[in-house]
Amino acid sequence: MAEVIKMPRLSDTMTEGVIAAWHVKVGDSVKNGDLLAEVETDKATMDVESDFDGTVLFIGTTEGKAINVGDLMVIIGAKGEDISGITAEAKATPAAEAPAASAPAPVVAAPSASAPTQAPVVAAPAAPLPMSNGDSRVKASPLAKALAKDKGIDIAMVSGSGDHGRIIKKDVEGYVPSAASAPATSSFAFPTVVGEEKYEEKPVSQMRKTIARRLSESKFTAPHFYLTMEIDMDKAVEARAAINTVSPVKISFNDMVIKAVATALKQHPAVNSSWLDDKIRYNQHVHIGMAVAIDEGLLVPVIRFADSKGLAAISAEAKDLAGKARDRKLQPKDWEGNTFTVSNLGMFGIEEFTAIINPPDACILAIGGILDKPVVKNGQVVPGKVMKVTLSCDHRVVDGMKGSEFLVTLKQLLENPVRMLM
Repeated sequence: MAEVIKMPRLSDTMTEGVIAAWHVKVGDSVKNGDLLAEVETDKATMDVESDFDGTVLFIGTTEGKAINVGDLMVIIGAKGEDISGITAEAKATPAAEAPAASAPAPVVAAPSASAPTQAPVVAAPAAPLPMSNGDSRVKASPLAKALAKDKGIDIAMVSGSGDHGRIIKKDVEGYVPSAASAPATSSFAFPTVVGEEKYEEKPVSQMRKTIARRLSESKFTAPHFYLTMEIDMDKAVEARAAINTVSPVKISFNDMVIKAVATALKQHPAVNSSWLDDKIRYNQHVHIGMAVAIDEGLLVPVIRFADSKGLAAISAEAKDLAGKARDRKLQPKDWEGNTFTVSNLGMFGIEEFTAIINPPDACILAIGGILDKPVVKNGQVVPGKVMKVTLSCDHRVVDGMKGSEFLVTLKQLLENPVRMLM
């Protein structure tokens, strides 16, 4: 009997997945555990394996296309088995047609396929585009796309000789630009500027779609308010220098902030909370989400039980999670369960900013850079190192007084780092 494999939900926020690469084709024999495909989710590229032994009888879509969670992906059964009833039922189901399928996301699992396709607009007539079977996406193999990028060739101008007009390696290698593609020169006698209008469009990735949806929901659902405070970082700078003379790993200021935040949250559970519509959850554990920027957006890996970990442990874990995030190797356990989030742009010279709350948290802390400024100490104006932090709060959960009390505790911890060791 034929077995149906549907698009699995590979992350808590996933609604659809893009096929980054197929590792089987119709007619192939597979066994339980064999790799079927690589699927790009909103947070990572993950493998989908077969749960059955048999022959691949049907593949639901092509590489680069999106499939909704729960839609038909692969059918595996006995060779020659009739599956017309299964496929007919899948086509009759409205959910099987993913709205986002017409806008394929870039494949991050294979670097050769991630090169953006430029679409220059020129006054001269353009060479005919390759056959695309009604799909606006240029059909080309990943190797052909990578080769075109290396040679500086617009892949859209190459004619394909593969199946259904697909562009393959030899098409790019043999491509010769036509005279028609050269920009037209002016026929006027007086000097003129000859230019070329061009732009670049990139399909919206699964990650960027999810970021847009979740942050829009947060910004327009949770009533945000903001509290900003300056922190004297003189002693923190001295403490970090002293710690790094003996620490097995290099401690960053971000590591110190995470530790201070985790310690402060234990004293202020109202800030370490979540709005759950009909109830408020006050978390007694502290899981700090750490915003990490990558080319396609923002990932938030989680340092669990951060309040019970020392600076060296936090530093090592933060570096490991940041590396996994940039390599798109995070697993669900790495990004789930945050109770509070920290976003740091200080390393870019940003003095102050506000951040949008990362659901389900009630608060997020935006950290600016440490700046040299004149400060008043003991009635004297002296050089000082100052860092601004801004707490974004969900007013449904956290009131101004609660947020302010948390910031006061955070300030005391960072201005006297020895308190974090108590």
